[in-house]
Amino acid sequence: MALHVTQERSDALPEASVTSDAPAPGRAARAVAKVRAGLPRTGLAVLAGLLLALAFPPFDLWPLSLVGVAALSLLTLGRTVRQAAWTGFAFGLPFFLLLLSWLRVVGWDATVGLSAIEALFLAALGSGLALTSRLPGWPLWAACLWITQEWARDRLPLGGFPWGRLAFANTATPFTPLAAIGGAPLVTFAVALAGALLAWAALRLRGPRRAPRAAALAALGAVAALLAGYLVPVPTAAADTVKVALIQGNVPNPGMDFLGRPMMVLNNHAAATEKLAADIEAGRVEKPDVVIWPENSSDLDPFSDPLAYRRIDDAVKTVGVPTLVGTLVDGPDERHVQNEGIVWDPKTGPGASYTKQHPVPFGEYVPFRDQLMKVITRLQRVARDFYPGDHNGVMQLGPAKIGDVICFEVAYDEIVRDTVDKGARVLVVQTNNATYAKTGQPEQQLAMSRLRAVEHGRAVLIAATSGISAVIAPDGSVQQRTEELTAAELSAVVPLRDGTTVADRVGVAPEWTLAVAGLLACGAALLIGRRRVTGPAASEPSGPTAS
Repeated sequence: MALHVTQERSDALPEASVTSDAPAPGRAARAVAKVRAGLPRTGLAVLAGLLLALAFPPFDLWPLSLVGVAALSLLTLGRTVRQAAWTGFAFGLPFFLLLLSWLRVVGWDATVGLSAIEALFLAALGSGLALTSRLPGWPLWAACLWITQEWARDRLPLGGFPWGRLAFANTATPFTPLAAIGGAPLVTFAVALAGALLAWAALRLRGPRRAPRAAALAALGAVAALLAGYLVPVPTAAADTVKVALIQGNVPNPGMDFLGRPMMVLNNHAAATEKLAADIEAGRVEKPDVVIWPENSSDLDPFSDPLAYRRIDDAVKTVGVPTLVGTLVDGPDERHVQNEGIVWDPKTGPGASYTKQHPVPFGEYVPFRDQLMKVITRLQRVARDFYPGDHNGVMQLGPAKIGDVICFEVAYDEIVRDTVDKGARVLVVQTNNATYAKTGQPEQQLAMSRLRAVEHGRAVLIAATSGISAVIAPDGSVQQRTEELTAAELSAVVPLRDGTTVADRVGVAPEWTLAVAGLLACGAALLIGRRRVTGPAASEPSGPTAS
């Protein structure tokens, strides 16, 4: 048999000598050929990422979230881990560039840098989708992997950045009521499952192994995931109500220098509150039980600046009801400042307070400050780091026990959930979006607040310096809202609820269960793939020429 093998090699020599005159392609040429071969797939991934971004505010084309998920599933199907990682990155980078384009106010380098970091998580998702596409029932594992990716992105790095969760594109859609059962993770799961099932259906309608019946069943599954939310009751009944007034005082100039001269923003909010008091005295409006000012409504620390203290105190005494004031106060040392919401009583002055727990990296504090300040001089604008708070925002504001969260904190599940767990009957979002006015960011944050209302069965009150301020009912509907860059006041009677949703009671369990299921599916795919490579068919010689 050995002689037979030698003879085969001898017979092959003349053919080899003929082809040896043509030089083998070099490494660079092979790399270029691979890039060219992958360009169509990369282009489709870029397009799909842009389509997914259009599902989010301010565009609100939510069905495109299904298209985006389906496209990424098809583009990674059966690919190698490395190929799918690149496809995921090519999908993720344009998605985040468009979604986070409001960061251009800070600088396009910040937009590109953050988008690239976030896109790395989509690259990992792409690899996971490719692995699990070899498993039976892969649309289910694909949906779990979307949760795994969002779970990681919500926490890493530096506390995470949850922008771009599929749930945040579906805050007023048939999927939305699912938030009352499993929070934002269950909404994301349903959207991802519907999209993956549509991809599976598309596969069964093409090629030599067409299966129209299977495609129809998959499409019905996608429809079922879409309509399941209609079966979920969203509780809204309440025993008590509270009359609230939200003050939007506006700012001198939008952008990085929104504060203008000292006291300008504070004077705007104090003057608007005094106008409200005059309208109450004249009988034009009904007196509220409480007044809510936004984040940074006082641009000076009232505890270290007597003029700021007096201006706030006078305005609160004029309106005559407890007022939630947003201000920056000095931190525990000269290098830190605290972003606080303070309950200000017309008789006793400042009382309970909440300090923002999750300052924004590079916006409200600079990680590795000593090293980075030498390289990125723009970070010098963040003169002092925000000191994080150590407790939730549950406070008594007049007759209402509120759960205060500040600005970007509304994007973090655990921060909002904690206030409800500790007894908040209505949610308050104090925010200052003046830096990002007219960029689409305020609409994105409004959408998150709508989802929180359904998730926790609570009315949500958004008080913004320059917009968008809003009153959101427990079913997620927007009862009132302001326009951006205008001075405005909203008055409403809102429910105070004590009941909890299923999502409140199960907490993080759905997210952890689905995220771990995604990881286990990847592990199973790797194990099965390894067994196929090292199995009997691959490891044992067979056939007459094997020896």
